[in-house]
Amino acid sequence: MINSKFLRLLALLLATVAVAWAQVPSPEEHFGFKIGDDYKLANYTQTEAYFKKLSASDRTRLVDIGLTEEGRRQYMLIISSPENIRKLDQYKSISQQLARAEDLSADQAKQLSETGKAVVWIDGGLHATEVVGTHQLIETMWQLVSRTDPETLRILDNVIILCTHANPDGQELVSNWYMRETDTAKRNMSIPRLYEKYVGHDNNRDFYMMNMKESQHISEQLFVEWLPQIMYNHHQRGPAGSVLAGPPYRDPFNYVYDPLIVTSIDAVGAAMNNRLNTEGKPGYTQRAGSQFSTWWNGGLRTTPYFHNMVGLLTEIIGGPTPENVPLVPDRLIPNGATPNPVTPQKWHFRQSIDYSVSLNYAVLDYAARYRSTLLYNIYQMGANAIAKGNRDNWTFYPRYIDSIKALNKRSQKPGTNNTGEGGDFSFGREDTIPAKFYSAVLRSPSLRDARGYIIPADQADFPTAVRFINALIRSGISVHKATAAFTVNGKQYPAGSYIVKTAQAFRPHVIDMFEPQDHPNDFQYEGGPPIRPYDAAGWTLAFQMGVKFDRILEGFDGPFEKLPYGQIQQPPAATFAASRNGYLLSPAANNTFIAVNELLKAGVKVSKTTKGEFYVPASARSGAVLGKLAAEYGVVAKEADARPADSRNISPARIAIWNTYGGSIPSGWISWLMEQYGFSYEFIYPAAIDAGNLRKKYDLIIFPGGAIPDTAKKKPRSGYEPKIPKASELPPEYRSWLGKITADTSIPQLKKFMEEGGEIVTIGSSANIVYHLGLPVNNALVERTAKGEIKPLSGTKYYIPGSLLTADFDTTAIENAGMPARNDVYFDRSPVFTLQPGATGIKKLIWFSGDRPLHSGWAWGQQYLKDGIAAFSAPIGKGKLLVFGPEITFRGQSHSTFRLLFNQLYK
Repeated sequence: MINSKFLRLLALLLATVAVAWAQVPSPEEHFGFKIGDDYKLANYTQTEAYFKKLSASDRTRLVDIGLTEEGRRQYMLIISSPENIRKLDQYKSISQQLARAEDLSADQAKQLSETGKAVVWIDGGLHATEVVGTHQLIETMWQLVSRTDPETLRILDNVIILCTHANPDGQELVSNWYMRETDTAKRNMSIPRLYEKYVGHDNNRDFYMMNMKESQHISEQLFVEWLPQIMYNHHQRGPAGSVLAGPPYRDPFNYVYDPLIVTSIDAVGAAMNNRLNTEGKPGYTQRAGSQFSTWWNGGLRTTPYFHNMVGLLTEIIGGPTPENVPLVPDRLIPNGATPNPVTPQKWHFRQSIDYSVSLNYAVLDYAARYRSTLLYNIYQMGANAIAKGNRDNWTFYPRYIDSIKALNKRSQKPGTNNTGEGGDFSFGREDTIPAKFYSAVLRSPSLRDARGYIIPADQADFPTAVRFINALIRSGISVHKATAAFTVNGKQYPAGSYIVKTAQAFRPHVIDMFEPQDHPNDFQYEGGPPIRPYDAAGWTLAFQMGVKFDRILEGFDGPFEKLPYGQIQQPPAATFAASRNGYLLSPAANNTFIAVNELLKAGVKVSKTTKGEFYVPASARSGAVLGKLAAEYGVVAKEADARPADSRNISPARIAIWNTYGGSIPSGWISWLMEQYGFSYEFIYPAAIDAGNLRKKYDLIIFPGGAIPDTAKKKPRSGYEPKIPKASELPPEYRSWLGKITADTSIPQLKKFMEEGGEIVTIGSSANIVYHLGLPVNNALVERTAKGEIKPLSGTKYYIPGSLLTADFDTTAIENAGMPARNDVYFDRSPVFTLQPGATGIKKLIWFSGDRPLHSGWAWGQQYLKDGIAAFSAPIGKGKLLVFGPEITFRGQSHSTFRLLFNQLYK
């Protein structure tokens, strides 16, 4: 007979559950449709309301992590068992202690690992047109809050889940655009502008710089607050003939990682793949089955690798409009990349949601089962990093391995071979060489990793160095600041200098931000074409920003104050003294341009010398503005003896930035950059260019990469390019955004604009304009065939993906004002030129004087760049054309070359 007391307790429990469920509606009850229904999308207004309703559950805590670029609230819903929710602060502290591994013994770490809870991040919606991401997040949150099966309860007991919306603004735009059509056959995602206010798809390229507000909020939770052991970033789309691509990923992985990162990705990836196979869900591809690797830093999934976190990315097919899984015959053959192929079939939105929830549960189940192991492993990786930073250490870079091979080759006598090769069968001894060559290179004192880096406070553009320090701080890096002057290795440094030591848990990220990346030569086969990196090959942030620092190879200390984690720094106030003769501002400091623009807006007259310096006359108004900017931005205003004789008055140019329907990411970055430094601008679209009368409206037009087509015949649309709608399909306010730059109509108008005194600045591939205009320059990256034909260098001879190259600058050119004689430029298969014989009027601004300009990344065949011109100016009638081949404003990161644009923005 059932005990009556038990029945009363059971009734009470059921009543409690019923009340809890009554407080939390299902997605269908809230949205009016099931998540994954065909032709249905939820917008952010609805989703935000659902976040708040879910927060009524005792399994949740809702956290407002900040405002987006468009002013919406960005939320993270923390889900766990009610008991864990009550102890969140305790478990967060444990997660922080283990991840930072500071002053923590192995035994203490073991105890904390047994006590703590695994922390797993799951996000959605970063790329807003990849709508599975946001909708799987909604469905997953609901299931975790409402389900009572043993697996879910075990997960909730052992795991704290951080469910984070990555792009509220984008979801609102995309969903409203899709749902505006009542006819489901007409619903589409051909949105008119970028789905992140400034940078669109590049919001997933911003996670070591953190320029965007959303990136800052996410990074604060990942790297300062919670430090999860696993983070899962949902994306689309899967490679054709598959359902999704997921971990593990293809080589190369970055050499600065702890090996536990690589093997942990393998382990979690296996759990994900196994779960789908167990549930009869085919189509998972991994490793060589997709393009994704673990080399690059900067993505929401990849930056965590440099913080000892297991970063996961899946790219899945599907959307609200049903589609077909295409037939790709080679993917039907099971192999290590795709062990369970999917067959051609109709595919519905709900299938993608179901797959995604299964993948989330696979990750959470793994975290629940291996909770203490994950916690201890992140400690172990941090402890390993601290140990490496406290001793001599050599990283196995490809250039060092090449040096070992070169030493061996030079040691051989003619006709001998000591590589271990022995006929058809080597028995595992291929490429074996004497061990002495290892010690000669990888025990060389000069090749040791740095113990730390010192950023002197007396460098010319210290406020930009402070921006660099803040990028590290936002990423959870431990930074020290000198409270007094100090000396290291005989060099004195002033108080206020920053110190970043490598004896810290996130040492991989520190190394990656200061040291050059050494991407391997990666080809499809020996002698074959290169394999394109997933994103960049080299990106060293200190180089991009022009930060001056010293590498210290021995242990060192001094009067250093450790800054609290996450404490953002302000540039030190510059000394400002009122002057009777006026002030001089140097273009070598980026914040000078903030000052100049503030002065001009305040009605202060500003002039510019032939060397690019700015002169500001003395007045109560100019003194007030400069005093304020000296205090807030560290702007240095030097006292002038008198107004320079070679100066002329300037005023803000009327600036237009080319844009296109759907939004140009490079244009978006430039618009953001202009706003940060106080420049006014407006976008200009092809139709407005074609209409003419440009000189009456503008003084200068900027064309970033992708604006100006090449001179070849029209090419078929790439499968990755969005379909451009017809004017009749759009609301009237967007129809003028349609169109492209054309040789027949647009180029003549641009030529007329310059002939009448306007200036054009092109960046990257928009240098194509020089060929449309017939300027006396040639492509430097070509060769002559046996038949005498000129053709571009093949990838087997020359290939330079995104990398940093050191170039030479004409320091006498006013266009280059503030630049040193040599500086790094971001080069991504960028155009390079030579002058035609007898060419006149072309003013060379930037060039490559040597045959080995690579500083960070990968440059196959870099010798072809020798003497090539990277930037120049040319007079066109009364106006001017400025051509910059490198990406001088790259993703808001390349601070050291911003002034190449800023210098041109006054008239």
